[in-house]
Amino acid sequence: MTHTTEAGARSNLNALALRTVLVLAGGLIALTGINVGLGGIETLGLQGAHDFFAVTDKAMFQAQDSHVRFLGGLWLGVALVFLAAAVRLKVFRVPLLACIGLIVVGGLARFSVLDPAVVFGPAVVGSLAAELVVMPLLAFWVWRSRT
Repeated sequence: MTHTTEAGARSNLNALALRTVLVLAGGLIALTGINVGLGGIETLGLQGAHDFFAVTDKAMFQAQDSHVRFLGGLWLGVALVFLAAAVRLKVFRVPLLACIGLIVVGGLARFSVLDPAVVFGPAVVGSLAAELVVMPLLAFWVWRSRT
């Protein structure tokens, strides 16, 4: 194999790996978007038990639930950008990078809880790591990718 074909094979393997990661990330984001977008504050239970609160003001709950469903729908839209980028990265590179940036901003917003036991607790730390470590690494990979 010549140097040119070896480089081309590495480039193709890199593109396949990146597309695979985008499909997996997009699928996970879609799952969580559907869970909240269609389930609201109570969720559909796709991420575990959803009986963690009691409603004391039904009208206020319904308004807030509608807002949460909207945010879940936005999150599902982010998933669609990831999935579209897996198919046509050149076309969706900039929207994908914007979505990744928004995920990082969302991860930083978690610190507004001002309770390290929550932010770094077992229920949140995995998501936080994905948002603040994995996403910047993915952005760098996307930015450097030639596909």
